[in-house]
Amino acid sequence: VTSTSPQVLQAQLEALRQGQENILSSCAFTEQALHHGTAPEVLLVKKQMSERLSALASQDFPEHPHENAQLDFVVETEGVRKSILNLGVLITTSATAHKTVATGEGLRHAVVGQPCSLSVTTKDKDGELVRSGSASLRFQVTAPDGGAAEAEVLDNKNGTYELLYTPRAEGDFVLSILLYGQPIRGSPFRVRAVKACDVPPSPDDVKRRVKSPSGGHIRQKAVRRPSSMYSSGKKKENPIEDELIFRVGTRGREKGEFTNLQGISTSSAGRIVVADSNNQCVQVFSNEGQFRLRFGVRGRSPGQLQRPTGVTVDMNGDIIIADYDNRWVSIFSPEGKFKVSGAPAGDTGLLGPRALPHPCPLLPQTKIGAGRLMGPKGVAVDRNGHIIVVDNKACCVFIFQSNGKLVTKFGSRGTAERQFAG
Repeated sequence: VTSTSPQVLQAQLEALRQGQENILSSCAFTEQALHHGTAPEVLLVKKQMSERLSALASQDFPEHPHENAQLDFVVETEGVRKSILNLGVLITTSATAHKTVATGEGLRHAVVGQPCSLSVTTKDKDGELVRSGSASLRFQVTAPDGGAAEAEVLDNKNGTYELLYTPRAEGDFVLSILLYGQPIRGSPFRVRAVKACDVPPSPDDVKRRVKSPSGGHIRQKAVRRPSSMYSSGKKKENPIEDELIFRVGTRGREKGEFTNLQGISTSSAGRIVVADSNNQCVQVFSNEGQFRLRFGVRGRSPGQLQRPTGVTVDMNGDIIIADYDNRWVSIFSPEGKFKVSGAPAGDTGLLGPRALPHPCPLLPQTKIGAGRLMGPKGVAVDRNGHIIVVDNKACCVFIFQSNGKLVTKFGSRGTAERQFAG
């Protein structure tokens, strides 16, 4: 059955009904004239009646249906069989245990009843970072009494993992981290858990906790650090007071939540813009930490984000994003709508004596730096509106006009002047 079948049959039905109405009308007219009209009146309308009856007699009506009644269902099992054969993927990584490392506060100290975290970064045999997840990583925490403590492994899907545990008693805990059944570098680790009352105040000890509309939390407290926390051996008589204004966000993939924050910027309109590489999105908050906007679609086409790392806001409020994996820079409006800039047609080189004159056709530039950038990590805008991009892989700095035209670049890999080490 096609989608046009109902329309075809309906049109045929309307034509038949119209023909029926014409026949009935002509018959009624003729009968009225013959029964009630005088002889002169009949002679006057004879020609008109003849023409109408002749037209009806010659009219071709669609007597037979223009569609058929067949409606069969055929089971196609071949497609299902192919789908079953293609169900699933092969997963492997180049991570090795003896090069993989663990870092974080959870390796140095722990407080009874409070969650502790540490990060594991997987590396290959050459010590290079592994960029994919799904490695076989086991995390075991042994309590002082020899029992197993609660432990959790979170895969960031980029070669790093967050390990969480919560000590329930005082004493020495043993943290064992195994990658493919082998201990990583430094494992097992030992950490002593103490009671909260034995821990000196820190900025993380908050007095007030306010739930934000985004599902995150805003925490606030002004604290005084103890003198023992300063690097100088001299005792500070007037330790510096620092103030935690607020803290926004929790781990997750919903609005106001993050999994791997990479870049942050502010705008003159009183907004905080955050780039989250694992969630492939950018989120916007007010200066008070209230969630305002989230945008970004994962992909490798213009206007999509694959791994946003750097973010900044220009004088017009447009949001400029450096995408590490897509290897280009994208510009979005303050509302998160993708924008297309323009560069002079045929001009893809540096600005110079042979640059084309200003009044020339513009070609849309949807991917600023595409074909030049190898791994843009940071981005900024100067007072002239130029977009300054730090290329982590190329060890180079690029400067573009806002229309995507390259102004200049400098730097190379090395340790000498005007060189960078990545």
